[in-house]
Amino acid sequence: MTSPINPSQLSFFITPPHDCPYLIEQKSQTIFLSPEIHADTLLYTALINQGFRRSGEHIYRPQCNNCQACISVRIPVDHYSYSRSEKRILKKAGKFNISVEPAKFDQKHYLLFDQYISARHRDGDMFPTSPQQFKEFLLSDWLETNHLNFIDIQTGKLSACCVFDTVNDGLSAVYTYFDVSLESYSLGKLAILKLIERAKQLKLPYVYLGYWIKECSKMSYKGKYRPLECFVKNRWVEIS
Repeated sequence: MTSPINPSQLSFFITPPHDCPYLIEQKSQTIFLSPEIHADTLLYTALINQGFRRSGEHIYRPQCNNCQACISVRIPVDHYSYSRSEKRILKKAGKFNISVEPAKFDQKHYLLFDQYISARHRDGDMFPTSPQQFKEFLLSDWLETNHLNFIDIQTGKLSACCVFDTVNDGLSAVYTYFDVSLESYSLGKLAILKLIERAKQLKLPYVYLGYWIKECSKMSYKGKYRPLECFVKNRWVEIS
């Protein structure tokens, strides 16, 4: 159930314009929930329904004057049917033991995260990594945050992890990192498909994917799921 909290009654602050991390030659601004406000699941459910996200303990939303490229998106799982390519991805999932556990810091998760960032995002602000950065980016003290783990059956090694939050009306994908040598298993997509399965099992209506940025190759994949709901002009609109 969506929280009755009205976000307009809360206190926020906005950053000065800064270089956009997604679009070249663009300036971006971000609004953050005031750190004086104690966040909880009820409040975050209200805010995620208004296009907000969390990074660690911080709740934010892009607020750019001349650009609306960042669109918050979610999958309505009750209406979701897997495409042929997604069914093929699910079939290959037999290579892994898939389980859920409370999110916490440990060496195996951090090492896989570090390897993934080093291989895929050396040009981003998360490189180089550190254990403190891992904790501050992915973990939370006031939400139910879990690891969706993919363990290679043959080797026993952690092959992928999807960090996700549980809110009152869905599951929110925070970040997925994986062994890039297993690219043929489409582990990023597989993680989302398994979140859809889990949301259905828990009778939660949505999987929140964060921001879809069509013009950014690293974020454009989120627009390929159908049906998909987009938060546009302060309301959710479904595209199919």
